[in-house]
Amino acid sequence: MVVSLTYRDRTEDVRGGRGEAEKMPAIVVIGAQWGDEGKGKVTDLLGGRVDYVVRYSGGNNAGHTVITPDGQKYALHLLPSGALSPTATIVIGNGVVIDPKVITEEITELGRRGIDVSSLRISANAHLIMPYHGALDKVTERYLGSSRIGTTGRGIGPAYEDKVARRAIRLQDLFHRERFAAKLGEVLDYHNFVLKQYFNARPVDFQKTLDQTLALAERFRPMVGDVPRLLFEAGERGENLLFEGAQGTLLDVDHGTYPYVTSSNCVAGAAAAGSGVGPQALHYVLGITKAYTTRVGEGPFPTEQDNPVGRRLGERGREFGTVTGRPRRCGWFDAVLVRQTVRTSGINGLALTKLDILDGFDELKVCVGYRLDGGEIDYLPAGEGAQGRVAPIYETIEGWHDSTAGARSWAELPAQAVKYVRRIEELVGCPVALLSTSPEREDTILVQNPFEA
Repeated sequence: MVVSLTYRDRTEDVRGGRGEAEKMPAIVVIGAQWGDEGKGKVTDLLGGRVDYVVRYSGGNNAGHTVITPDGQKYALHLLPSGALSPTATIVIGNGVVIDPKVITEEITELGRRGIDVSSLRISANAHLIMPYHGALDKVTERYLGSSRIGTTGRGIGPAYEDKVARRAIRLQDLFHRERFAAKLGEVLDYHNFVLKQYFNARPVDFQKTLDQTLALAERFRPMVGDVPRLLFEAGERGENLLFEGAQGTLLDVDHGTYPYVTSSNCVAGAAAAGSGVGPQALHYVLGITKAYTTRVGEGPFPTEQDNPVGRRLGERGREFGTVTGRPRRCGWFDAVLVRQTVRTSGINGLALTKLDILDGFDELKVCVGYRLDGGEIDYLPAGEGAQGRVAPIYETIEGWHDSTAGARSWAELPAQAVKYVRRIEELVGCPVALLSTSPEREDTILVQNPFEA
């Protein structure tokens, strides 16, 4: 089935029409590996068919690259990928930490390129990433040396730390100058003490931070509001919602490869907490996974190929981080990990991306289990030490030499490529709902329409 999910008028849906009060499914799009799976393309593709696209977690450590049909490339960091849809209202929920400078730059850059983001709505309860967070992030990584986590240095971790410690500054504070100044003074006293006395680093200037942040806030002040109410009322009207996650499930602070994780929850359940909707509103979870595996930063990676195979995957897949530009570590598909994320996030269907990168391999390997301390297991252990000791058990699958690049139907795929996809479905216990064969929006095979599931 050829996918045709072009941008629409709000009066019709992917099924060809809907009643005014008909309840539409709310879809959650999450990464099923360590991030960088291609969520941007999928969210952009589906975003043209929904009324609201909601970003609910992470910060500008996440980067989604979208390529439009006319070849334009956009790298989005805080704004949802649905920003490129002319019909969708784009929303940033309370679970996102926001750098005022970054969001202002993104809005300005998209405007310069003719993209109208005036529909953007940002939760007043979202917490801020401030200059001292970036300073702390960078100096901490340097201090850790060989034990570093591999953060982006954008201040995301320290911002979430302040949030949990209840000393953070929220977006709504910016519009009450005296309250903002008082909070800023208190938190700067604390962080500047740490920067100077512990790390021997430069303190962050209070007045400069106050003035610059207030000036930036005026740019997006009209966009700030009550997001939970906005989304509730949208659901009551029968409008459909798409929730866009950041990073991947294996980077979840609770369920990922801790401590080599991000500082927020990346599982599908975070969509409810990070946006203010009830969990009953979430009807379908679409997990994005590459046809192989990549990871940025430090931490365990059982199927990593630090060899010509890994380099070939990296070169063909252009595996460089959207935010940092760092080369991604590459390896074979790990069915154990994806099966685990299917269960953790309740994934209903997979979007399998970058199948075309595997064209030309004589044989492919898929991890079907692990060896650990003389035994065999079919799950990733929770312990940090054990995660680093597991060795993959591979199943070898015959490759293919015909091209899958740009395929838009099953009939265009080599038989062996179809077998590879079917075997992945069997191993992870979840059907493939969507297949991507290039970065282009339209080079997609729709197997199961999430709006009809």
